[in-house]
Amino acid sequence: MSKNAKPTLVLLHGWGLNSGVWQQVKAALAEDYQVVTPDLPGFGMNQRFPSGYAFDDVVTQLAAMIPAQSYLCGWSLGGLLAIAIAARYPNKVARLGLVAASPCFLANANWPGMQAAVLEQFAQALTQNIALTIQRFLAIQAMGSEHARADIQQLKQAIAAAPLPADEAVHGALRLLTEQDLRQTFSTLSQPVYGCFGRLDSLVPVAVVPELQALLPKAHCTVLNKASHAPFISHPNEFVSWLQNGLLAKE
Repeated sequence: MSKNAKPTLVLLHGWGLNSGVWQQVKAALAEDYQVVTPDLPGFGMNQRFPSGYAFDDVVTQLAAMIPAQSYLCGWSLGGLLAIAIAARYPNKVARLGLVAASPCFLANANWPGMQAAVLEQFAQALTQNIALTIQRFLAIQAMGSEHARADIQQLKQAIAAAPLPADEAVHGALRLLTEQDLRQTFSTLSQPVYGCFGRLDSLVPVAVVPELQALLPKAHCTVLNKASHAPFISHPNEFVSWLQNGLLAKE
């Protein structure tokens, strides 16, 4: 990177949506950063995705869109993929940010996460009506926000500019949330890691934070007390401040 070039911030969106969710954040940081917001394979304007939506192939395709030495920040499913990219392509990721994300989304006896029944409900609903299921998912994103209705409306408008995701990509990406367990990978990351979590999040419970700290003691985790699963929508100013003072802070 040349002396006068802007640092690159790459923002990865979550399941079912597209890069439109980063509209506000991108506008707030565009003056000082080269903000890159790729659509995940099969979502938004990126209709190309690997057959079977295999995790390794999705990670490879996504990594090709990320410039070297980026500040990589992933939300929800985007965070899971960001962990894998940081581990497999360390030259591409200078620092890693996780927003309402976990290396293991499914709850088990010794790990806080989503209940298998919730994911199963999403999977069943998807076979009936993808558009309606994503709309309901949007409602969950804003749960706990003091202005949830406005947040949901903003999310809807932001993603409406792009087509609905491909059926196979939606189902495949949901399967990744169910099957992938990157806790061991997360514990070996060499880059500085910054996490932003919402205390009211029903999908990635705040109880995961001490578990993440135990896996990677050097990680810096922040909890926004009034936020839920999409803090950059419900609390944009606090979220941008978190980015500037953590992931993007000058050394």
